[in-house]
Amino acid sequence: MQIKKIAIKNFRLLEEVELNLEIDTTLIVGRNNTGKTSLTELFRRLLADSSPKFRLEDFSLGIHERFWEAHELFRNQENEDVIRERLPAISISLFVEYSAEEELGTLSDFIVDLNEECTTTKIVVTYAIGDGKISRLFADLDNDRQTFFRALRERVPKMFEARIMAEDPNDPSNTKILESNNLRAVLQFGFINAQRALDDAANKEKAVLGKVFERLFTSASSSGAGEDDQARAEALKTAVEEVQSQIDTDFNDQLSALIPTFELFGYPGLSDPQLRTETQLDVHQLLSNHTNVTYLGPNPEGVNLPESYNGLGSRNLIFILLKLFELFREFTTRDHESGVHLVFIEEPEAHLHPQMQSVFIRQLNRIRALFEVTYNQGKTWPVQFVVTTHSSHIANEASFDAMRYFLARAREDGSSILSTQSKDLRAGLSGEQPENRDFLHQYMTLTRCDLLFADGAVFVEGTTERLLIPKAIEKFDEQNGTNLGKKYLSIMEVGGAYAHLFYNLVDFLDLRTLVVTDLDSVNATNNRTKCRVSAGTHSSNASVNRWFDPAGDNSPTLQDLRAKTVNEKSINRRHIAYQIPHTDGDACGRSFEDAFILANPIKFDVDGRTATEREAQAWDFAQDVKKSDFALRYAINDTEWAIPRYINDGLCWLVQLDDFAQAHEEIENSAEDVADV
Repeated sequence: MQIKKIAIKNFRLLEEVELNLEIDTTLIVGRNNTGKTSLTELFRRLLADSSPKFRLEDFSLGIHERFWEAHELFRNQENEDVIRERLPAISISLFVEYSAEEELGTLSDFIVDLNEECTTTKIVVTYAIGDGKISRLFADLDNDRQTFFRALRERVPKMFEARIMAEDPNDPSNTKILESNNLRAVLQFGFINAQRALDDAANKEKAVLGKVFERLFTSASSSGAGEDDQARAEALKTAVEEVQSQIDTDFNDQLSALIPTFELFGYPGLSDPQLRTETQLDVHQLLSNHTNVTYLGPNPEGVNLPESYNGLGSRNLIFILLKLFELFREFTTRDHESGVHLVFIEEPEAHLHPQMQSVFIRQLNRIRALFEVTYNQGKTWPVQFVVTTHSSHIANEASFDAMRYFLARAREDGSSILSTQSKDLRAGLSGEQPENRDFLHQYMTLTRCDLLFADGAVFVEGTTERLLIPKAIEKFDEQNGTNLGKKYLSIMEVGGAYAHLFYNLVDFLDLRTLVVTDLDSVNATNNRTKCRVSAGTHSSNASVNRWFDPAGDNSPTLQDLRAKTVNEKSINRRHIAYQIPHTDGDACGRSFEDAFILANPIKFDVDGRTATEREAQAWDFAQDVKKSDFALRYAINDTEWAIPRYINDGLCWLVQLDDFAQAHEEIENSAEDVADV
């Protein structure tokens, strides 16, 4: 069995999100503040805690108005069922898929449908107003909105409670109320947090890795553990008991001698209470609080190095591996045979160098297989990993099918409140040709592309543009008072022959993308020979042609391309920029180099009297240019130049990104303004 889908409602940015899970590893990617951490936090609090509590601020901002509307219904003495329906609730729906042939075990409690062909059960966990508590929630509340929401902050954690329910996936009215122990018998959750306290200098004596062993001991001591593990746990207990016996005699006798005789104090009525010391040793406490992990030193004296002396990257990786083993042991030694284990791993890239990040995600499923063979007699560990990351090295090692892209967008009601959208790359790119999917994945892997984490993207033609575009953005900001340079822009060198392969991907990601490419004029009457723009009939650039003719049946002429307005060059959230005359009526460049020359004629001694002469001069100069030398010179040494007009127009379009980025940055402070909703 496996968790096939998760549906979340009304938790922070996750106002209404559906997430399909892979059978092994699902990777959650996206920019900061898009809901990745909230996903893990919701599972930790609602499903792992025995009595979860949420604050008003945990409810999605977009539904806070429903609290006020429910209050108005209460004041108007509306039926309680109507009020309950209007009140918001935080919920997780888990769709568990099973096979009719497998042993269902504890999952049977959640199967309420009678359809023999249905192999999916739906588990719903809801945090909602408790029974009979609506009147207490709204009692004596002020009609002033600000006072109302402040009062709700205190009442929501007291009046709301979690409930677990099995629901027929084909009939929402067919339900069954269950307890938390029923859920934990079917599903077990594990968390490897992003904050692993490995660099906590204020708590040097608390060895983080050492504490994992206490939980490994607990698993080994359980009734479900194997004979070998139980024997080792028993041996540990025996060793401690032997030490305890020694403490009871010699150690406590000496310690008792340190206690003063109370009669010496001479207080009337204070007799000697005959105090004695008794020191108790507990294996759990010894492992948790008094066991440090050390590393073997190279010296012959046998001086070991403390845990904190190892690098943070190595300690982080060792911690994750030990934690995975701990979670594996906890699941395989529990009493219930059947079930699913869902393990969240937050930002495993912390402190790891890029190569180690790439190796980690590749090795994750191999580690599971190793645990099964070595420590579980080949029995399956039914674990599904959910990994959240900001690392392009990790993301690019995973397949598109395993990726879920989170982004925050304004709600459809026109408000500025943001909510998370989850995009499934398996579904989103299902219509793409297999060879195109392979190319995209291989390109992103080879170039360590950060497209999945950027606020916007700029696709460029070649090395010259890649080196000069950042300088052009800097100059653009200085001239226009904008701040494009402060945005997280992914500048990718993809070339005119391949940029069109990314169009469907960036559309699906809803990523604002500027394509800076070349006109690449050719003469169709002369075997499509490369030529100056004035002598050309068409463009040989596939990215330009596919932009205006996606099917590739009727490529536009050069005249058509040159007549396109700025607005006509935009499709959805992407825009294409190719060479146009720097000044109306003047010559037009074919490539970046001759367009740059025409935009800066004095610098290159372009002094022709006519547009045709200036075009020829720029063309001849550009033929002898060494692209990398050209780019480095004008990016570093000679920076006094004008931005070619077509690039300037593209940056003007891209600066609209500011509207989204500003709203995106405000989300961190929005929860503090709940009272003003």
